[in-house]
Order: sequence, then structure tokens, then C-alpha cells
Amino acid sequence: MADKTPNPFRYGALALDDAFTDRQAEIDELEADVRNGQDVVLFAPRRYGKSSLVWRVAQRLVKKRVLVAQVDLMTTPTKERLAEKLAATIYEDVASPLFRAKERLRVFGNLRIKPTVMVNPEDGSLGFTFEAGRAPQDLDETLERLLELPGQLGAERERQAVLILDEFQEIVDIDRDLPKLMRAAFQRQPEVSHIYLGSKRHMMRRIFSDENEPFWRSAKPMELGVIAPELFSGYIVDQFTATGRRIRPEAVEQVLAITHGHPYATQELAYFLWQATPSRTAADVGRVEEALGAVLRSEHAHFSLVWSRASSAQRRLLQALARQAGHPLSAPYRRRFALPGPSTVQKALEALEREELVARDGGYAEICEPFLAEWVEREVG
Repeated sequence: MADKTPNPFRYGALALDDAFTDRQAEIDELEADVRNGQDVVLFAPRRYGKSSLVWRVAQRLVKKRVLVAQVDLMTTPTKERLAEKLAATIYEDVASPLFRAKERLRVFGNLRIKPTVMVNPEDGSLGFTFEAGRAPQDLDETLERLLELPGQLGAERERQAVLILDEFQEIVDIDRDLPKLMRAAFQRQPEVSHIYLGSKRHMMRRIFSDENEPFWRSAKPMELGVIAPELFSGYIVDQFTATGRRIRPEAVEQVLAITHGHPYATQELAYFLWQATPSRTAADVGRVEEALGAVLRSEHAHFSLVWSRASSAQRRLLQALARQAGHPLSAPYRRRFALPGPSTVQKALEALEREELVARDGGYAEICEPFLAEWVEREVG
């Protein structure tokens, strides 16, 4: 009879409930910041669980009667679309807990441009549109008002409010003047907490660290690191045990030696390891190697695309770093791996950093994209 036990490990989507690995210290810190009205910008490499962490904090805040509005700027390529998304989250997440159904649309009564309300025939939910072609000043005033509404509505009912802005680096592509408008609106509501997160770390750092940018030093930086091995090892063992399998200590050590505690990578490798382990048996080092092979086959198309887009110098640098992390700008390292001159290596390194394939700490560099180093070694040598 086939084993119908679901795989307890999750990767790709948000890590929710039991799939969310221990981030208790970060959860407590971020929740406290929000309760204090502190703005926070969350920094972390890609796939470190930023969105999952914020989702978990948001759920805790909602249970404590905090009004939580959220917008993903990746879905708002224009100011009109941003206004629509803001209106939707204000209606659903701010007005709905405060007002009866017939009163909720009144919150938009003072907008310079009134939204067109649409009803989804399938579930009855409401959507909002703002017609294009209106005077830019009218649209800007409408956006300012929408950005102020969560704080105003919360204050009227003595409820705290927080606005979460995901993929915040997209703000610079929506409109060049939007950061100034948004920052001005937020400065007028110090009691509202704003959480900023994004997938392009170098752009996020520029927005919040460049003194010429409106958001310079406007939010508390919060860095997400890897998860401590002792926390991850216990989580892996517990998940195997809870689903009728076991995992040997040396297999757990091997998993974490490969992933270095990277949240996404550890969940992914553990997922394939669990799949490779029959019910009522134990995962060993051999099965970890089998699972790693399955991961690399799964990621092959992605890594092939990364490789095809890389320049010759970037490929040579990736090959060197896959063999050994180190100081690629130093003469001994370049000689050992036959790398080109320092200026060429520097440009390649900066390009790989922008793509978040490589991370640097001082002069030390290493591949940070999960499993890319293993793929480079096996596929291209």
C-alpha cells in the first residue's frame, strides 16, 4: 500500500505553520518594532524567508487587533495600479475590521479620484480601478490620501496600523518622484509602522543607505542570517520522526554541511531526502547524496540559464569559487585559478553580486546561490 503521508518540508512558496523553521528571535524583534511604531527595512539574500517571516509576524499582529495592510510592489507597475492595490488592502484589511459592510466604501469619500468598484462574480469580493489619463497632480494627491488612510482610520478607532511593502525596490521603476511622495506621507504619520522588504538587496541598500535618497536612514535595518545548525537539525529530526521516518545524525550533519543553514536550500534538500527515504526506514549519508542529485536535476534549467547569461570572466570566477571560496582579487588566488587581471575580476565580482549569486565579506567571496557551487563543479568542472 502506497504511503500517503505528505512531505513535511516546503520550499518555493511561503513557509507556513509547521514548515516555518525557528525564527523566534526575529519574530519577537520585528513584532516589538511594529508595536513601537518603528519603521523596519528587512535585509537578506534571496530565499532567506523574508516574506515567510513577515507573514508570521502579521498573523500574530492581527490576533492582537493590529490593522495590517500589505502591498506587493511587483504587482504595481504604474501609480494607478499602486492606488488600486492600496485601495484593495485598505478595504479588506483595515476598513473591514472597523466598519460594517455598508460603511466601508465611505473611507474613500475624500479621495481626489474616486475608484471604480467592481464585484467578482465568483466570490463576491470587491476590486478597485483608477482610470489612467487623469492629471498627474490629482493622481499624486489620491495616492497620498491612500497612504495616509491606514493610520488615520486606526487612530479614529484607537487601533494601531502597519503597512507592509514587499518588493519595495520596484518603487524606483514605478515613478521617479514616487519615493519623495511616499516618504513625505509617511513622515506625517509617525505612529504607523512601515515594513519594507525586497528581493534585490543591492537596490534596497541604495534606497535606504544613500544620503541622496528620500528614504535615507528612515528605517531600522534588520538583517536575516542563516538559521543556527542546532535549531535546524532538531527541526529536521522532528519532521522525519513525525511522519514515520528517521534520519541518522551523520545525515543531518551532511545536509547542513551542504546548505550551511540556508533556509530555502535546507528545506529543498530535506524535501528530496524525505522523498528518497521509505516509510519506517532511516535516511543516511548515501540517501543525502541521492537527494542532492535530485535537487541538482530539479535546478538544472535554472542554473543553465544563469550560466548562459554569465560573461566569460564571470564563468571563470564562478568555477574558481565553486572549487574554493576565498579572496579572488588577491594575486595568489588569481594565479592559482588562472583568473584574469584584478580589474576584470572586480567587474565580474560586482556583476555576480548584483545578481546575488556571490556574496562578499570584505575581500572574501563565496557563491551564495544555493546549490550553484555543486552544479558548477559537476556540470562544467
